Amino acid sequence: MQETIHHLSHIDLDGYSCQLIMKYTPYKITNYNANYGAEVKQKLELILENIASSKESALILITDLNLTADESRWLNSEVIRLSDANKEIKITLLDHHGSGEESAKKYDWYYLDTSRCATKITYEYAKNNFEFNEPLWMEKYVSVVNAVDMWIQEEHNNFELGKVYMRLISETKELNRVMFANEDENYKISLLLEAAKFLNVENAPIVLDDAIHTIKKEFFRIDKNDTLDNLSTKYIVELLGKKRDEHTIYYKGYRGFLSYGVGNTSIIGNGFLLAYPEYDFIVDVSYKGTMSLRANNQVSVSQISKEWANGGGHPNAAGGRIIGFKEQFRFDKVKQQIEAIINDKEAVAGDLEYKKES
Repeated sequence: MQETIHHLSHIDLDGYSCQLIMKYTPYKITNYNANYGAEVKQKLELILENIASSKESALILITDLNLTADESRWLNSEVIRLSDANKEIKITLLDHHGSGEESAKKYDWYYLDTSRCATKITYEYAKNNFEFNEPLWMEKYVSVVNAVDMWIQEEHNNFELGKVYMRLISETKELNRVMFANEDENYKISLLLEAAKFLNVENAPIVLDDAIHTIKKEFFRIDKNDTLDNLSTKYIVELLGKKRDEHTIYYKGYRGFLSYGVGNTSIIGNGFLLAYPEYDFIVDVSYKGTMSLRANNQVSVSQISKEWANGGGHPNAAGGRIIGFKEQFRFDKVKQQIEAIINDKEAVAGDLEYKKES
C-alpha cells in the first residue's frame, strides 16, 4: 500500500481505540476525530481538501461513525469527482451502528456489523487487510473495549475495566479538540497505551482508577512535579506559542491572539501574555460565541469587547457574546468569522482607550 490513510473516527473510547489499532500498521496515517452532526461533514471536507492538495493516492478510513444517506451520497460523489482528476481515492467505513443500514446497503465501501464494536471490527479488518504488527496485549484490550461498548456485563472483568477506560476518555478534557486536534488525539492515545499496561494487573479496574491522575500528570510533566492544572497550563501556553502565525489577529494596530474553546482564560490567557509580551491582548471564543478577553496593561479589552459585541468588563479582563456566531469545528472557519467582525468594526469604531503601566 502506497497511499496515505486519512482516518476519521469517533471521540469516545471505541473511536480512539480504532486509531490506536491503526498505529500498529506501517502506513502514513493522518488522524481526524468528530462527534455526530455537523462536525462529521466538516472533518470530511477537511480530509477531501487535504487529499486534493496532495499528489498522493489516498484511503479515507472511517471508523465508529455512521453516515446518513445524504452524507454517504455526498462523500461518494466527491470521491468520484476527485478520482476523475487522476487521483486514486478509496473509502472504507467500518461501523456497528444500525442507523447506517441504509447506506450500508447502497455502498460496497460501507461495512456494517452490529454484533461487534468498531474497535473489534477494525482490529479484525486490520489483521486481514493490512500489514499489522500486533502487540501481545492487543487482543485482550480489544475484548475489554468490546465488552463495555456493547455493554456485555456478563464479561465482568473486562466490563469493569472497560468502564474505567471509558471514563478515562470521556473525562479527559485538558486539551481542546479544535485548537489542538493532533495533540489531543495523541494525548488520548497515549493515555490508552498507559491504560493497556494494567490489563493483567490484579484488581485492574481499581488500580487503574487510582493511577489515572498520575498518568495524566506524567504526560504533561517536563521537569519538576506540579498540580495537573499547572502542568497542563504550561503545556497549553507552549502550544499556543507554536500557533502564533496562524492565530494572530490585529485590531486598530494592536496585536491579538485568537483561540477557540480553550477556556480558563484568566490563567491560560494571562500565562500566554506573560510568555509572549509582544501581544497586546488574547481573546478566547467559546463554541457558543461568548468571548473572554485578557490584556496586560497594553490595551483596554473592555473597549474591544464593547466595540465587537457590546460587551464590557475591566481594562485587562472583559467579555461579551457575538450575536449570530456559528459554531465551527475547524479553526480557520472561526477566524473567518472573527476577522469579518474586525473588518466591520474597524471601519466605524472610535479610537481605543488604553492604559499602560506607569
